Amino acid sequence: AWGLYDTHGNVWEWCLDWYASNAELGTDPDGADLGSSRVRRGGGWRNNASSCRSADRYYGTLSSRDLNIGFRLVRTLP
Repeated sequence: AWGLYDTHGNVWEWCLDWYASNAELGTDPDGADLGSSRVRRGGGWRNNASSCRSADRYYGTLSSRDLNIGFRLVRTLP
């Protein structure tokens, strides 16, 4: 439907949200206002299959670099 295939499990995706271990559950929850780590989601090719899902959430510092971390391009629909 969206033209995206096989995207889960490629790389962890950086998210705009600051990481907080006690984050709210729910649809599009508000994250921490500030922090030192950003949220990463989705797991990567070096992770177990259970991590390769959108709901899997972890964190990384802004200086984190790894073959297993990336980002996803987005665009608005016409």
